[in-house]
This record gives sequence, structure tokens and C-alpha cells, in this order.
Amino acid sequence: MTEPQKRDRPWLMRTYAGHSTASDSNALYRRNLAKGQTGLSVAFDLPTQTGYDSDHVLARGEVGRVGVPVGHVGDMRTLFDGIPLEQTNTSMTINATAMWLLALYQVVAEEQGADIAKLTGTTQNDIVKEYLSRGTHVFPPGPSVRLITDMIAYTVGNIPKWNPINICSYHLQEAGATPVQEIAYAMCTAISVLDAVRDSGQVPAERMGEVVARISFFVNAGVRFVEEMCKMRAFARLWEKVTRERYGVTDPKQRRFRYGVQVNSLGLTEAQPENNVQRIVLEMLAVTLSKDARARAVQLPAWNEALGLPRPWDQQWSLRIQQVLAYESDLLEYGDIFNGSEVIEAKTEELLAGAEAEIAKVLEMGGVIPAVESGYLKSNLVASHAARRARIESGEDKIVGVNCFDTTEPSPLTADLDTAIMVVDPASEQSVLAALEAWRTERDEAAVQASLAELKAVAATEANLMPATLACARAGVTTGEWSFALREVFGEYRAPTGVGGAPVAVAAEPGGELEAVRAAVAATARELGAGKLRLLVGKPGLDGHSNGAEQIAVRARDAGFEVVYQGIRLTPEQIVSAAVAEDVHCVGLSILSGAHGELVPDVLKRLRRAGVEDVPVIVGGIIPAADGEALKAAGVAAVFTPKDFGITTIIGRIVDEIRLANELQPWTPAPTAATN
Repeated sequence: MTEPQKRDRPWLMRTYAGHSTASDSNALYRRNLAKGQTGLSVAFDLPTQTGYDSDHVLARGEVGRVGVPVGHVGDMRTLFDGIPLEQTNTSMTINATAMWLLALYQVVAEEQGADIAKLTGTTQNDIVKEYLSRGTHVFPPGPSVRLITDMIAYTVGNIPKWNPINICSYHLQEAGATPVQEIAYAMCTAISVLDAVRDSGQVPAERMGEVVARISFFVNAGVRFVEEMCKMRAFARLWEKVTRERYGVTDPKQRRFRYGVQVNSLGLTEAQPENNVQRIVLEMLAVTLSKDARARAVQLPAWNEALGLPRPWDQQWSLRIQQVLAYESDLLEYGDIFNGSEVIEAKTEELLAGAEAEIAKVLEMGGVIPAVESGYLKSNLVASHAARRARIESGEDKIVGVNCFDTTEPSPLTADLDTAIMVVDPASEQSVLAALEAWRTERDEAAVQASLAELKAVAATEANLMPATLACARAGVTTGEWSFALREVFGEYRAPTGVGGAPVAVAAEPGGELEAVRAAVAATARELGAGKLRLLVGKPGLDGHSNGAEQIAVRARDAGFEVVYQGIRLTPEQIVSAAVAEDVHCVGLSILSGAHGELVPDVLKRLRRAGVEDVPVIVGGIIPAADGEALKAAGVAAVFTPKDFGITTIIGRIVDEIRLANELQPWTPAPTAATN
């Protein structure tokens, strides 16, 4: 009989949190820490993530929605007021502006009297996956890799316990990556980063082991429990091999695969959302049960994230799930309980072999950056995602409460949808704007301009950018000013959408739904005297989660539409200009950030001002029921939320709305000839 051993120390327990204002988020962090949370995970709002000040035109409606706005060092002071940073492990989900936020964090720690060499935490800082999935990139790949390299070199010498990059495969899975693709593309990113650090000359060859030791990963855990656990075991083995063979790291501790995890948020359902609790538990087990591949930090979403922003109580529930496993069960008393399992070993080897083959293919292209720029990686993810959606629609992949077992009793959790989620007070955005204006008025403008000039001068050389960034932070520079100074030198970047290269995921089989929709599309185009129906798919604001928009675009293309999709981060004015120029028959807007209340009415108003009256506007995203009704009252033709999983059905609804807007009779298929 196996004897229990001394209990292992639990993983770091975090909750991904931040909203409204720095002061509101500070209060939330203090409450969470008091409840037993052992680390902080900061969610920044989209303007902060994409390098805009809160009063920029693209920030409208986005301030404080999906995270906390941090515009300058004063906001960072407020965010961590009363929280001793020398004693706190802080994870910051920040990428394009990671150097800036780390500089602000360091300055506030210094003001607290902390020894920055003792700071522990992580900046995500993985730009590659932003090009592929989440869309908060700013600069082109070359300068982005430089920013990462400079940060790594700086932290190794000055903040040695900090993880300067978190290679993030989490969003790759949400963008459609299979386990093999998730392992392969994350590992290719790590190779690209380590090669860049090695080749930069900023870190001596004998210290590369220290660099490797500070590289961490952030992964996704889906509900396919066995496969996800084997994925993590394969990840660990591959990292051990790459760091030993490619970089010559001999210390086993430095080669250890270190990762944090958030379990799958986009896999949570709006329908029967109580089922999300058991999904979260299963996904957590995949990254905790196997000791040899156990996560070092875990953060769990809340059961109601498919409905809107979780309340503090919902986040507490998710924290308690972790605590019950760690402190009530005997899991931490044993070694790896899966060692010796033939099933686990075989699946791990299968995933490892597939990942190594895909890594070889990417490296033959010149590495992950050329594979991003060519569109190869994005097209693969869009195709994988389309295939998975097709399996859900066909019923091959079963989602309980969505495409099977969908009868339900009334849920007390959602009896009052208006109180089942937290709603950000719109007035908080105005308070942020007022505080930002006051900050600009009270600072030393000459010091600000001098530090920005120095930042641009350094950016034009090959010198490390971190010292100049720290000087900007101390001078009172804002997030937008820092990023726009670098935009002047580096330029901006629009990543490939991957839509054009995605293969057909659903065949238009005789008698099938897609065949019927294709016939309706063709008939409607004929009746309108158009060669093809034209659909504009638009992403207004700063929300870069483009997965849903891409899937609509691909399926509409397969149904016979001409699709106009220009990617993410567009103003309402740009979307309306494109709709007019392309003479589209429908405008489809996708927003997951909660900014629909501001941005959708603006699009409607601009369309009417342009004289466009017969083009229906449809909206998709995480939209509470009351908001959906308000959008319809404002003139939106249809609202789709995560419960509307049938993409072909959605395309059919779009055709119906086009016919209605153009006063055509509802379309019915021609009767088939009778057979004897």
C-alpha cells in the first residue's frame, strides 16, 4: 500500500480581476487576498493593453470594461495601495505594453521601499499569440521581439525573480488550436524568443540558463480531461529536451517546465450556465492531478462569464473550488499518480510526436515570425476552429445543455439576469477621463517631453529600451504617450486575418442546411440584381477576440456571400465608410468586451447619416438580455449571443434580415420534383 508523503505546497491561487477604476480594483484585490487568494492576476482594460489613453477615440466605451485602466504611475500607485509588492506575487496579463507596465510597477515598488531584486511575478509579454488570437498587438513583429528581448535582459540583471515573459498558448486554444498546435506554436514562440535573447548579446552565454529558468508558460485546459493532462506532460518533456539540446542548459532546475493556467473561458456556455461549474472543476483537475506536470499557478473563470462580468461572489466561488481540492483532498500527499499508466504514456507520446513534426515545419519556414507574417499559423487556427464548430453543429462533439440534453428546469442562478452579473457603472469612465486630464495638468510637462524625446532616440538605436521607459514612468508620461512615441519609430501592424486561406469546414450536402442557405443567398442576390450578397463583418473598438467574427466570415463565404472583413480595431466611422464604399447588404458587428452599448448605436447613427436605410445591422457577442433588447429598440435587426451556436443557422437569419429590409417576400425553397 502506498504511504502518503509530506504534503506538497499548493500552487499559487489567483483570480483574474480588475475593472472600472484603479481604486475599485484595489478594493477588489484586498478582498480577494483576505479570502485566501495567494497571488494577484491583474486584468487591464483594452485601452491599456493596446497603448491608448482613456480619452482616445478608439477607447470610447472600452474604459474599465474588461479590466482596470492604468494610464500612468499615479494609477499604478492607487492600484496597489496598501499591498506590499515585495511580498506579493503579481501576474500581469499585458503584452504590447508590457515593458511600460513593468516600469510603472517597478517605480511604485521603489516608492514603497521595496528591494526590486525581490519582486516576484509575471508579465505575459507574448506578442506572437496576439497576432494569432487575441489582437492586442501594436508594433510589427521585429520591434515587438526587441521589446521582449530588452525586458528579459533587464530583468535577468535587475529583477532576477521576475518572469519577464509568459509564453501563452491559452488564447491559441481559444482561437481553435488542437493540443498538437498549442504545444507546437507555443514552443516555436519560446524558441524564437530565446534565440533573440541569445543573439542580442545582452546576456552572456554562461547566463542563458538564468534566462531559461525565468521563462514561464500560460496554458489553457479544456474539458477533454485525459488529453489535456497528457498535453501538459508532453509540454514538460519537450521543454526539457529543447532547453538541454538547443541551449545547452545543464541545471535540471533551470530546465523545469513552469506554467500557470486559466481553464477554458470560451468553452463556458450561456445555456444552462450552472453546468460551467463542473466544466471548470474537470479542467482544473487536468492541470493539478499529475504532479510531474502540475501547474505552478491556477486561476479559474466564474460560472457566469458567458453571461457577462462576474461579481465578486462568483469569483469567490471559483477560488473556493481550488481551495477545497488543495486543502481538503489528499492530492498533495502523493507523487504522480499517473506514472506507469500505459494509456497516459501512449497519448503523451502521440501528442509529443505531432508537436515535434509541426515545430520542424515552422522552423523550416524560418521560425515563428515568418510563419505569422505569411499567414500560415493564422490560417491553420481558423481552419481548426471551423472544423471544431462544424463538429458541434453536427452533434459529433456534444455540449451538454447546448446541442444535447437541452431541456431544463428554471434556474435560480439566472432567475434575475440583471443581477446575475456585475455591470460596470458608465460613470466610472467619466471619472477616469477627468482624473487623466487632471494628471496631465499637474505634471512637469518639460520633463515629460524630454523623457519621450529620449525614448524615441533610444528606439532608433539598438540600446536597451527599459531605462528610457523607466524615465518616462517617473516623469509622469501616460500609456498612450509612451506607445505613440514608439509607434512613431516602429510603426503599427495589422496581422493577417486567416479568413481567405481557411478551407471549407462544412460541405453543402444535398438536403442539408448549408445547401438550403446557399440557395437562399443566390436567390436573394438575383432578386436584388446583385452578383453576390455582400456582408461586412466589423470589429469596432479595441476588442481583439476575433474568433467568432472569423467563423461567421468563413461560413458566410462558404454560403455564397462576398465577405468584407478588414480585421480588428476599427472605429464606427471606418466601418460605416467601408459599408458605403462596398455597397454591402448587411453589416455584422462582433463585440465581446461589453462596449456594445456605446459602439453599436454610433454605427447605426452614422449609417443613417450616410443615407443607408435598407442595410440591416446584426450584432454578436457576450450581450446581456436587457442590452440585447435595448439594441433592437435602437434599430439592430438581430442579436446573437454564445447560445446561438449554429453558425449556418445564423447565416440563414442574416439572409432573412436582408430580405426583410429590402421588402422581399420570405424565401422558401422551390419544391422538388415528385418521384415515382
